[in-house]
Amino acid sequence: MPVARAFRWSNLASLAASAALALGGCMQTTGPVAVMQPRPDLDAMAYGQPYSAPQPVAVADGAIGALRNSFAAAPAPMPVGYAVPMAAPVRNGASYHLDAGDRLRVVVYGQEGLTNSYSIDAGGSITMPLIGAVPARGRTTAGLAGEIAARLRNGYIREPSVAVEIETYRPFFILGEVLAPGQYPYVPNMTVESAVAIAGGFSPRAKRDMVTVTHTENGGAMRAVVPLGTPLAPGDTVFVGERWF
Repeated sequence: MPVARAFRWSNLASLAASAALALGGCMQTTGPVAVMQPRPDLDAMAYGQPYSAPQPVAVADGAIGALRNSFAAAPAPMPVGYAVPMAAPVRNGASYHLDAGDRLRVVVYGQEGLTNSYSIDAGGSITMPLIGAVPARGRTTAGLAGEIAARLRNGYIREPSVAVEIETYRPFFILGEVLAPGQYPYVPNMTVESAVAIAGGFSPRAKRDMVTVTHTENGGAMRAVVPLGTPLAPGDTVFVGERWF
């Protein structure tokens, strides 16, 4: 009987100890759980060694900061510069300078024999009755009217009243990669683009963004590479270049 009682107390002590251990385990903080990746046997059979997943690469904060600073210190993209278009010459205003090819309407009030249309010849002059050749190249219409009046006043008409207006402007020329290069009548308010259209448009090999315009005035020539929207003046020469690709 004493032996049985001792055995019973021994069992109770064991159960109490087990319960205490279980409760103590529940009170502990759960640690990290490692999940084992399954081993792909096909990789092991094909390559003779087990597959090992690539390890994540840790990038230090200092490296990220250095990379960010390198981009911040990189020079800004260089701005693209474009040539300033050639200034539009005066085409039909009071400051327009006459030249060979312009056709003028000269009106001498009260003198029907002198009132007529005159073209400026290659020498830059118009030829009128009584006074003969009158230089017109480089003059404005007002300046030419004053010169004609001065010559008529010299022994022909006591108080002449003269007016000069432009009837037709001298033509412009277009060369290069257009379908119909040549000489064409000038139309007021023309641009390079409209000149190309008059000449039939660009050829398949034309350089379409910029063209070369040569403008001649007062005996001097000015040449510039300009965009298609640049205004043209009478007598200008437009050259459309060929693209390389």
